[in-house]
Amino acid sequence: MSQLRALIFDVDGTLADTERDGHRVAFNRAFEEAGLDWEWSVELYGELLSVAGGKERIRFYQKQYCPDVTLDDAVVAELHAIKTKHYRDLLAEGAIPLRPGVKRLIAEARDRELRLAIATTSALPNVIALLERTLDPSWFEAIAAGDVVPAKKPAPDIYHYLLKQMNLEAADCLVVEDSHHGLVAANLAGLPTIVTFNNYTEGQDFSLARLVVNHLGEPELPCTVVAGNALDVNYIDLETLNRLHSSR
Repeated sequence: MSQLRALIFDVDGTLADTERDGHRVAFNRAFEEAGLDWEWSVELYGELLSVAGGKERIRFYQKQYCPDVTLDDAVVAELHAIKTKHYRDLLAEGAIPLRPGVKRLIAEARDRELRLAIATTSALPNVIALLERTLDPSWFEAIAAGDVVPAKKPAPDIYHYLLKQMNLEAADCLVVEDSHHGLVAANLAGLPTIVTFNNYTEGQDFSLARLVVNHLGEPELPCTVVAGNALDVNYIDLETLNRLHSSR
């Protein structure tokens, strides 16, 4: 049986609740700056999250909700670049903290010399900005982000890419995701996965996960275990992850 050697984290909704109070707000600021009368409400953005990738999300919204508006690829790319600027401004303001338990678990993993990596559809500048504000990019041996592969989650490509970069087998790793799309991508790559859902992803199908919790928890802020073999824990630590990793 393979030993747990690496933890791989998604970013948006997993490390931090970036979607509602980060990306959504940044998109709206970008639309306003570009002179578009678009505004993505909290509810609408939850629906748009079914589309992976920021540029893809803009294109989907334009086609579904504003078919009379013409946006070529260059305009979409410019909109996304403006959005990234606003997102980084929000990070600099401290508007997007880490989710409970994230920093504690990563610190424990580093103490035990586990390898750490990132696999996300978010653009690399956004990922680096979040890590610089809340953790440290140098803690992560590999960061696979944005358009590093052509097919985004739920395709498994980004996980295949990451495993190759780190020279690891899927059985050596455990993934932390927050959504059905991310879980499917990891599962298709053969990676055991736990899910820390959020307000946008609660209620999605997580039947493929080893564990489903509302967050990783802290000693003073217990997590809620929704599914999996860790019903006796108040927070997720490496002992719990090793037990889940070895289970089948």
